Amino acid sequence: MSDAIEPTGEPQPAKRQIEDKLPRGILVRVLVYVFAGHALAAFIYLLFTLGANR
Repeated sequence: MSDAIEPTGEPQPAKRQIEDKLPRGILVRVLVYVFAGHALAAFIYLLFTLGANR
């Protein structure tokens, strides 16, 4: 007695295929945040490097 859904071989509806993809806006936002975070970290590293030389 199993309540598992058996695959029927029918194609999945288009809505299901769209939900499996990551929306483009989120992808762009993540890339911008990652770039900005690394730029900020590089700037802080530069400040510490320059401050250590004084």
